Amino acid sequence: MEFNARYDARDELLRDFLGVVIQRSVMSPVDQEAVAREWLASGFSCDLWVDPPGQVWEDYRHATDELVMLIVGRLELEFGGRCLRPVVGEEIQIPAGVSHTVRNIGGTTAQWLYGYRRMQTG
Repeated sequence: MEFNARYDARDELLRDFLGVVIQRSVMSPVDQEAVAREWLASGFSCDLWVDPPGQVWEDYRHATDELVMLIVGRLELEFGGRCLRPVVGEEIQIPAGVSHTVRNIGGTTAQWLYGYRRMQTG
């Protein structure tokens, strides 16, 4: 099932079922420094990832929450059999423990920001 985050009201099902959060305040072009400051202030790291056309990262789970934001290209994220195709600047929060796959579905290089919630110590 294709799942378009920007236009499809079914995102409530995705959030309810898996806890995935879609932030709809889309900024294009993306100000990477501003995103990094915002993510750091909310307890997340922020790094750039670059994938060639056709790259697939299949069935990943992380011990902490992850943020993803597409900045160039086209990505597809899959959670529990549902596919999400974020637009540039759309922020996706993937809860800890949720299995997910990321695919570069465009014919060009995809660039995306990703960050993990920093673990609290002490």
